[in-house]
Amino acid sequence: MSLDVRTLTASDLPQWLRAQNRGFLHAPTVSDEEAEVRRDGMDLDRTQGAYDAGRCVATFRSMPRELTVPGGALLDASAITNVSVNASHRRRGLASRMMANELTASRERGDALAILIAAEHPIYGRFGFGPATTITEWEVDVPRTQLGPFALPDGGRIDFADPAEVLKLGPELHERFRRLTPGAINRTDRWWELSTGAIRIPSADWTEPFFVVYRDAASDRVDGIATYKVEEKWHGMYPDCPLTVSHLIATTPDAERALWRYLLSVDWLTKLRTGLRAPDDLLPDLLGDPRSARVDHSSDFMWLRVLDAPRALAARTYAAPGTLTLDIADPAGYASGRFRLDVAPDTTATCAPTTAAPDLTLTASDLATLYLGDASAVRLAALGRLTEHRPGSATLADTLFRTPRRPWCPDIF
Repeated sequence: MSLDVRTLTASDLPQWLRAQNRGFLHAPTVSDEEAEVRRDGMDLDRTQGAYDAGRCVATFRSMPRELTVPGGALLDASAITNVSVNASHRRRGLASRMMANELTASRERGDALAILIAAEHPIYGRFGFGPATTITEWEVDVPRTQLGPFALPDGGRIDFADPAEVLKLGPELHERFRRLTPGAINRTDRWWELSTGAIRIPSADWTEPFFVVYRDAASDRVDGIATYKVEEKWHGMYPDCPLTVSHLIATTPDAERALWRYLLSVDWLTKLRTGLRAPDDLLPDLLGDPRSARVDHSSDFMWLRVLDAPRALAARTYAAPGTLTLDIADPAGYASGRFRLDVAPDTTATCAPTTAAPDLTLTASDLATLYLGDASAVRLAALGRLTEHRPGSATLADTLFRTPRRPWCPDIF
């Protein structure tokens, strides 16, 4: 019997959720309450399932998001998530069929990009995605940090906040933050409700975290927020309490430094886990002994897929003026073509099809890796993944595309 791929109706959701749980090795049981809560966060028209004899065996869905690109522009992107194929039905092309459906629909909706977080590295390059941001998680040995007494910038203030205050203050802060951070995406109201416990997923344990905000001295404006949990552990009369940061965002260096210094000054700490941070986060070098911060994990994180090359390339700004002709190979056809990128002295750009000889030839996946500024064209050429037709073109691409701070997506989606 052929395998049927289709979008969902409301009655399909419980079975789809069970299939997703199996695919991600979670307990397959799904209560009616769970299905109802999860249904409120899903667009069924953007949710696909694969069915064998009426049973759901693979899952896929997407969400509308805005991605910040270098220079602060916001581009519509399809955020792909919940991609799973049950072990009983692998290697039958189900993920490929659902991905093709989604990318075609995304292009028709006018999305310039698609994004996802890859659970496994080898899967998504064949669909034209490339890793565009990375993350690093540090574990800090707090007694070794050699920090002096905790002090705030003159007049600045750290305040505790309750969940209701975070629901009020957090979205406005994040709107300012994401416009400063290439790779960041918008957070929905539901994101904030889940993060504060206003909405709870029945199968997920919930413990209310601590929330602290940093207020600027001059304006009393909230310029940073941190969310964290502390596990209370003792050995006899000796505290051994680890602190784990869930989220920390800031719109100024003062706020970022103050929040880290506050967290490292919490009583009874021995270890601090930073959560998933930008690879060039300020934290290690804020410490008196940077070696007290050990890299626990470093990895690719958000993958990107260009669907409209001229629009995507013209939307971002660049580090210097210059001109490059890019020959992009994309078997799926979305980004394929030869395009002339012209960057003006003010670092804004135009991009249009051309018949001129190419400076660089590269795949859609490698364009995605370069796009936010985190990769090196010279290095891709050395790896044999990019062809330089005009000497110096890869170096020029690095000059244009690279950004002063590395792109970062703080959020799992």
